[in-house]
Amino acid sequence: MTKLSVNINKIATIRNSRGGNTPNLLQVAQDAERFGAQGITVHPRPDERHIRYQDVYDLKPLLKTEFNIEGNPKIKKFVDLVLEVKPEQVTLVPDGDNQLTSDHGWDTIANKDYLTDIIATFKKAGIRTSIFVDADLKMVEGAKATGTDRIELYTEEYARLYANSREAVIKPFTQSSQLANSLGLGVNAGHDLNLENLAYFKNNTENLLEVSIGHALISDSIYYGLENTIQLYLRQLK
Repeated sequence: MTKLSVNINKIATIRNSRGGNTPNLLQVAQDAERFGAQGITVHPRPDERHIRYQDVYDLKPLLKTEFNIEGNPKIKKFVDLVLEVKPEQVTLVPDGDNQLTSDHGWDTIANKDYLTDIIATFKKAGIRTSIFVDADLKMVEGAKATGTDRIELYTEEYARLYANSREAVIKPFTQSSQLANSLGLGVNAGHDLNLENLAYFKNNTENLLEVSIGHALISDSIYYGLENTIQLYLRQLK
């Protein structure tokens, strides 16, 4: 079964909008695990507009499932954070400092030397590495050359076009996952996956190990409640 990692950035956004500690980010993360999530994802950004760096330190001793920290490794503060916290997985994302949300994968060919060096640093610390890539066979091949353990397929285009052309839009992801598996790379996925499009994506992506879902899942929980929502997403992954 594909693992579900719940991204809790949106919980932090709500908390930060009013100050104080409501909703309690740490409690939500623990509840998500209790309700069936097999991982917790955070993506701290330099302006700390949602997840704060201190949140990451506070979460580490509390979590019982996989801890996945996403971010831009060209930011030294992020690298230092990951090396100190030592999560089970670090996902490298080529975000700009003020980027609203992730909107592209790495050019693994142009950034090969850099990615190879930083991945080696994380792996030396015993941290599994995953790099954010578009569903492009050349970028998947380039990822293999960096020494990464996994790739995370960026699924925004799939989600955007799913309603009108799911058969066409899934093909690059199917091909990318097949290539990745043949190269010995694990495959994760994330961005705009939801209850409508998740099962089809999972069923057409070879050996999908993990999905990271935040915005849609937290939004659905407003209507269905967090426990029920997590169970609904897990059901799509069976």
